[in-house]
Amino acid sequence: MGRLCVDYPQSLPAVLNLSPKSFEEEAKMALAVQLFEMGRLSSGQAASLAGVPRVTFLLNCHRFGAPAVEWDEFELNSEFEEF
Repeated sequence: MGRLCVDYPQSLPAVLNLSPKSFEEEAKMALAVQLFEMGRLSSGQAASLAGVPRVTFLLNCHRFGAPAVEWDEFELNSEFEEF
């Protein structure tokens, strides 16, 4: 498995009111969400990158301003045409 190391100021987690571990987990999730939103990774691949189950990943996308799913107008109309 590959490894990505990112240097950050030691004070950064405290500035964000996070522990170093929480900051690193949030940074991994942010990277995974961004790659998912760009269409570079599937939700399963992004969840794996973030180190969380797929459902957890999808339920947390909104925390980073990203939709878990994107439906076009045809899909929305098809879904709700019975109503």
